[in-house]
Amino acid sequence: MSKYSLYTKMVIFGCALCIIPVLFLGFFSYIKSADSIQQQVNESNIQLMKQMNGNMEQILKTLDQSLNHVINSTLVQEALYRPITFYDFQLYNSLRKELSHLQSFDTKVTDILLVNTADQWVINNQGLYKLQEYPEQKTLLDFMSLPYNSNWVLLDNKGLGSSDTESYNCRQIITLIKKLPNLSSDKRGLAIANIPSCSLSPILSDNSGSREMMILDSDYRILIHPDHSMIGQSVLATQQIEPEDLDFFDNKVGQFKTAAGSGEFTVTYVQSDFNGWIYVSFTEIQQITKEAKAIGWFTFYVCLAIIAASVCFVWLGSRKMYTPIRGIIKAISERLPEMAVKKKDELQMINDHIEDLFQSNSNLKHELSQSLLQMRSLFLNKLYQGHLSRAELEDKMNLYGYSACAKEWDYMIVLTLQIDLWEQTRYEAKDLDLLLFAANNIVEEIVPPENRLAPVIVDQTQVTLIGSEINDLDLFNNYIYDMTESIQQKINTFLDLEVSIGTSLPFKLLSKAPRAYREGLEALKHRMKLGKGVIIPYSNINQGKHTLIYSYPRQIENELIDSIKLADEEKASELLREWLNEVFHRDRSPHEYQISLLRLLNDLLIVVQEAGIRLPQFVPEGRSLHHELLQLYVSAEIEAWFLSSVIRPLIQVFGDRRDSQYHNLSEQIIDMIHKDYDKDLTLEECASRLHYNAFYLSSVFKKETNMSFSDYLSMHRFHMAKEWLTGTDMPIKDIAQKLRYNNPQNFIRFFRKQTGMTPGQYRSQYGQAAKG
Repeated sequence: MSKYSLYTKMVIFGCALCIIPVLFLGFFSYIKSADSIQQQVNESNIQLMKQMNGNMEQILKTLDQSLNHVINSTLVQEALYRPITFYDFQLYNSLRKELSHLQSFDTKVTDILLVNTADQWVINNQGLYKLQEYPEQKTLLDFMSLPYNSNWVLLDNKGLGSSDTESYNCRQIITLIKKLPNLSSDKRGLAIANIPSCSLSPILSDNSGSREMMILDSDYRILIHPDHSMIGQSVLATQQIEPEDLDFFDNKVGQFKTAAGSGEFTVTYVQSDFNGWIYVSFTEIQQITKEAKAIGWFTFYVCLAIIAASVCFVWLGSRKMYTPIRGIIKAISERLPEMAVKKKDELQMINDHIEDLFQSNSNLKHELSQSLLQMRSLFLNKLYQGHLSRAELEDKMNLYGYSACAKEWDYMIVLTLQIDLWEQTRYEAKDLDLLLFAANNIVEEIVPPENRLAPVIVDQTQVTLIGSEINDLDLFNNYIYDMTESIQQKINTFLDLEVSIGTSLPFKLLSKAPRAYREGLEALKHRMKLGKGVIIPYSNINQGKHTLIYSYPRQIENELIDSIKLADEEKASELLREWLNEVFHRDRSPHEYQISLLRLLNDLLIVVQEAGIRLPQFVPEGRSLHHELLQLYVSAEIEAWFLSSVIRPLIQVFGDRRDSQYHNLSEQIIDMIHKDYDKDLTLEECASRLHYNAFYLSSVFKKETNMSFSDYLSMHRFHMAKEWLTGTDMPIKDIAQKLRYNNPQNFIRFFRKQTGMTPGQYRSQYGQAAKG
């Protein structure tokens, strides 16, 4: 082999290393530039559609909220339950003033209609009409059969708009229709807000030569388009999409390509969660492809220039780099056999020589070290778990050099160390073994080698046997306590971790190590009461005291279960913490604490069963909640486990059920009030009829109606009192008695507080107006 073979290879490899990637880059740019630009355009289109969706929904939500505020006002609610004639000018003027607030630049609204189908009147921009004389009576009555209480509808601008507004400049209007009253199933009228579709077109002003945007309804009709003549037509009329492509709009966000009569397009769409409108962008692919090809050719020519410069650089650089290698090869080639030199290149010769010097020695040291560590760890694990006979123990102690120092120790203890709440630190689960290894190293540094056996890790617990020549037991205990404090502080300082340490009773014979190991673990279990970051000598546990009376916080548990059923996570978290404080402030053994915890877990699982919830809904198969709970010994860790593993999954299930049940329950309670308002009706009686807890029904009714049960009952009775005063000659005393007032004076005081006049004055004023 020529002495210049490596040099030749370096030149060839260097050139190939430069030329091949550059050629591939040029080819890839030429072929894939269209896809890259298309992807950027697609991402830009999605962001643009989302932005346009947000801008449009800001206007629509402003209108929706403003209209809700108006229709829920006392003025509108009262008007819904009475006829209005031209004599009611003050009421009509107040209603027109209230409705005019909605017609602003922000909402784009030009026309507002308030319709009472029960009392047959209509109010719009131009005045008050009788419903039967209104030109679009049939259209308004058809609106009462719309599926939802609030509906967005595209209509031809005929009689619904007022001729004195700009609605008539646009052929179509987008109409928000709300059935009234909002919270009652007995609908008496409508509130209608009209927006000219043309006035929303400026939002689509970003249209360019290669991009066209529009907004569709759920039936794929064009709601908003820069070309006003296209509004109201099907999207198929644009000739940019085929009928079979409509199936692509089923998702919330997406893109697809289509080849229609007018060319190839990329269609980007975003579907609104607010009203189901579809925001669509059509981008012409041909224009993007032209730009991509130009970029690809430009990149290709640049790559050719880079290749030429790279070849020159590689040739000069390789020549300079090979000079020192040539000298090394000349120095060592005489020591290698001629055949070896012929079979190997220069770098391989150098590498073989260096490896031969160190390989044998390093391999042997590594193997011995690993074997010794593994055997010693296995020996100590067997020692602590009691799997060694006395003869085996003596042999292994001699083998690993522990016999000499163990014979000099007067007292020994076993130290057990566990990490507290590592989940709440910056570390992850995968770091636990490394953290225990680091704690192992800290123990090795603090405890002198002559006073310990090698620290080991057993079942995620760091275990160390410590001995001393101190023959005074009190001094030995003080020495151990000072050492454990030092270990705990160093781990907290260097690892930013809190650990707890348990120490066994002192012993003299090494054969007692298994019992001492169990004592250390038992001491650590008392973290349930003492908390995290503690040092627990086994000699201090219980101190001869035993708990004779076992108290369980049943009342707190019942409140906790009620809050879970109400899907109130904040209240449930507060009650769980109160329950744990009640349990752990008592002086009991760890086993008694675990009995209380298991009892709580079992009661929660009974709630799961009684509610008809399948356990696999929140407990994966193969997972044991009881086993997981028994592995926890820190109060904060137990609280976090109950919240994440049991309580929050239950709250999620009950919350989903609540959303579907609340409305039905509120409707039933309202129906009872309307039927039995003249009886001694109470929330407890309603709960008995519906077979629900009264506290639960009270929360449901409050959330659905924003009123308490008693407030709603009083409001309805007040409404009935006004009807009887104006529509009948029933004496005020009989009205008070019928509405369950024990004393008519109480009824009169209540009525005066609500209206500013007595019932007699109200009947005189409004009863005469009704007769007139």
